[in-house]
Amino acid sequence: MEQRRRARFAVAFLLCLSVGRAQPALHLFEAVEPHMGTLVNIKLYARDADRAKAAFRATFDRISQLDGILSDYKPDSELNRIALSAVAKPAKVSDELFRVLEVSQELSEASGGAFDVTVGPVVRLWRQARKEHQLPDRDALDAALSHCGYRKLHLNRPDHTVQLDQDGMQLDLGGIAKGYAADEALIALGKLGIESALVAASGDIACSNAPPGRKGWSIEIEAKNGVAELSNAAVSTSGDSEQYLEASGKRYSHIVDPITGIALTSRIMVSIIAPRGILADGLATTVSVLGEIRGKQLAKKYPGVSIFVRSTASAGLSGY
Repeated sequence: MEQRRRARFAVAFLLCLSVGRAQPALHLFEAVEPHMGTLVNIKLYARDADRAKAAFRATFDRISQLDGILSDYKPDSELNRIALSAVAKPAKVSDELFRVLEVSQELSEASGGAFDVTVGPVVRLWRQARKEHQLPDRDALDAALSHCGYRKLHLNRPDHTVQLDQDGMQLDLGGIAKGYAADEALIALGKLGIESALVAASGDIACSNAPPGRKGWSIEIEAKNGVAELSNAAVSTSGDSEQYLEASGKRYSHIVDPITGIALTSRIMVSIIAPRGILADGLATTVSVLGEIRGKQLAKKYPGVSIFVRSTASAGLSGY
């Protein structure tokens, strides 16, 4: 009987070796396409070019679909349509839009309004100001602020509906949508059997399993001035290095304080490491508004989150 046990063990051991040797090698592939107002870069490990090509196409199509839902730039996006259909009455929305709005409202509550997706009317004024290279009119900002406030946005989870309190409201998901899209891209890749991938949408990065034979993906943490080896995690960085307005000797960030309506002049860079892109993206924006001390206090509420803050220049005072 002992010999039979040894024989069975030997056969099982040989079968394991055979299966292990039968696993085909994985190769790194990379593709880039323009989506969501930026270039989206995807790196993945696949058995061959055909599988990689199919995975890229399906994933970029998914990102494009999400852009059609979440964009505030596209007039016919689902997000922009509810600004008309959900005034003073509930409007049913897609699972994707409801999910992003739900997480956004949770961040708004946790941060006391430092994160607020209803700040769209004010954000649009600052976009125009950057194009015209001059500060927006204070009276116009005050008028826009009167249409903002996260408590004017109401979600009904059982029915998946959204309701807005008044006309003239405009939602802006620029501080959270790309992180969510990166998460969804990884899910799409996983359904196609791609277990090791990285998705980068500008300053928002999400990755799944580590590359073969490595501990993780090497990802630059800009606010830390260093590199981290990460897997099944996300990184988002916010700052004013690319989008800003210089006026009256000051630099105004593209990030707006939802409470004051003024673009940030604090000149800090924030990098967030989190389990999911939607959280990393939202927190990076929120901490930029709160500042380092209050931002780190908020981050403690979220398990698995690391925060890095670096000053990029002397802070300027607001012209308002």
